[in-house]
Amino acid sequence: MKKLTIEPQEPPAAASEPCNGDLSAQFHRALSVLAGKWKGDILWQLVERKRRFGELRQAIPGVTQHMLTTQLRDLEANGLVKRTVYPEVPPRVEYEMTPSAKALKPVFDELYRWAQEHGFPTSAQGAAQPKPEPSGDGDLPQDQRRKAGRR
Repeated sequence: MKKLTIEPQEPPAAASEPCNGDLSAQFHRALSVLAGKWKGDILWQLVERKRRFGELRQAIPGVTQHMLTTQLRDLEANGLVKRTVYPEVPPRVEYEMTPSAKALKPVFDELYRWAQEHGFPTSAQGAAQPKPEPSGDGDLPQDQRRKAGRR
């Protein structure tokens, strides 16, 4: 399988005015550092406290181990997440926000307020939850479903 990497794109030169070029470039750089399906979720989980890898994986439904590792490495490379490895057996690894990432807390708080104000309720307030698709095999365990499918 080919590894796909999305490189940050430079904003088009003609799209911004000369006096705003530096501001536009800074804004696009900030967005490229934060862009990614799981980066916002990861940072949101780290706002309150340090977390271990397994805690992050459990707290972010749908993220794969590979994608979580990739996104954490990217956030670490950009100086938003600090990774601490403790010399224990088995090794214990904790992730926490750096001071520059903690400065984003008001942004997260404002996004949360905006979502509440403009009709993006949390799941506790009745957001539509995706329903599992019926398999036609009732509530059989997966291994029995496989056997039933071979008949």
